[in-house]
Amino acid sequence: MTGEALLTMRGIVKQFPGVRALDGVDLDVAAGEVHCLLGQNGAGKSTLIKVLAGAHRPDAGEIVWAGRPVAFGSPQAADAAGIATIYQELDLVPGLSVAGNVVLGHEPSRLGFSRLRDAEETTRKLLARLGHPEISPRRELGRLSAAGQQVVSMARALARDARLIVMDEPSAVLDPEEVQNLFRVIRELTADGVAVVYISHRLEEIREIGDRVTVLKDGATVARNLPARTTPTAEVIRLMTGRSIEYVFPERPQAPAGDVVLEVESLARTGEFADVSFTVRAGEVVGLAGLVGSGRSEIIETVYGARKASAGRVRVRGTALRAGSVPAAVRAGMGLAPEERKSQGLLMAEPVYRNVSLPALARFARGGFLGREADLAAAGGVTAQLDVRPADPTRPVRTLSGGNQQKVVLARWLLQGCSVLLLDEPTRGVDVGARSEIYALIRELAAQGVAVVLVSSEVPEVLGLADRVLVVREGRVVHEAPSAELDESRVLDLVMEGSAA
Repeated sequence: MTGEALLTMRGIVKQFPGVRALDGVDLDVAAGEVHCLLGQNGAGKSTLIKVLAGAHRPDAGEIVWAGRPVAFGSPQAADAAGIATIYQELDLVPGLSVAGNVVLGHEPSRLGFSRLRDAEETTRKLLARLGHPEISPRRELGRLSAAGQQVVSMARALARDARLIVMDEPSAVLDPEEVQNLFRVIRELTADGVAVVYISHRLEEIREIGDRVTVLKDGATVARNLPARTTPTAEVIRLMTGRSIEYVFPERPQAPAGDVVLEVESLARTGEFADVSFTVRAGEVVGLAGLVGSGRSEIIETVYGARKASAGRVRVRGTALRAGSVPAAVRAGMGLAPEERKSQGLLMAEPVYRNVSLPALARFARGGFLGREADLAAAGGVTAQLDVRPADPTRPVRTLSGGNQQKVVLARWLLQGCSVLLLDEPTRGVDVGARSEIYALIRELAAQGVAVVLVSSEVPEVLGLADRVLVVREGRVVHEAPSAELDESRVLDLVMEGSAA
């Protein structure tokens, strides 16, 4: 322990219909430490923090908080006790202002009336502390980028004056500079005695910010209190997966030999990006590298028709697509795995098989009626191929872990048989085991002739998977080169300094 024992969880069990999500998990967290919680997708991390946050009631086990046994019956009870949670899938209200989200449930008031000015001033100070004074407290949350919303979620947690903050993949949508800013805030918190439970699949972050590590596998604790800075990465991976995984990328072919499938010509969208042109051949992976907010995601969403271009055109196999039309893109053989899978890529209340077969429903219809058996069988085949867990395509997709939800999105386009696949942060929130599987799948699809466009915040991922890389800065392509001619430092120099070759 690095300080006073603040939280102890012993023998935590949580059962859902058909699955034992937690099977006797133990966790100890000390005041003033960063305790890292690791495990593959589906290992039980999300369920455990929901038990701690009062969103789930455990079926067995004990929670001791600040020296007293507790049973949080609701998130409000955990919040009142001093436990704040920043979920990977943010629990914010898009229609409210930034300040409204930060003080939600704790609105400053006098004589029964909310004091908006006080809420905005509190929010302004918190955003400045987080290094983002440019975010206006009055701005509607839904107009912020994913990274901006993550900052607001952190401000909301800080507003609670919590004694323990759970951070689930807090860096997933942040650029390198913002990650370092996040670490600065974490160090300030722990210096004041606040405990942080930090969940991340980026193992290099664990070594930099963590004090101790607990590893979960298949709903059970397999290692406790490992020193974060000195435990070998290979040992952590072995504990998480039960096997050794070399963090390598699949071998790429010497040169794609296929014809041009996707042509993007002088594409622009006012206020977001301008004059973007590139081509992708059958069997080629083209990567877009750039900081969060550089326009990477906006470019591929416009290519897909989810945003309407203000200029330029997109062609698939020589045929121009109607601007701003997703149905036209899908009919042309294009698929998108979006960055925000829950809000943009999945129907959370629907079963896995229905999410997988969504673009291909006409294939399974007979006489105007949808046949469940053929639909289920086809989707079940591709989810089994991708090892989606639990292996039950009739489960609601909301019950799956983030990594398995991402596999469902990829399974959709595998079933559809698209010729152009757009991938926006395909391994965000995905553990090392599933990440290797997704890398292999991307290369397998390319080998089958699919033209792939990849966006990732992780430069090594872009360089390791892509045949050719476009470096994007402030809405413009500032450099294009084969990945073999680039390294991480060169790409970072281009995206951060803007120097073009």
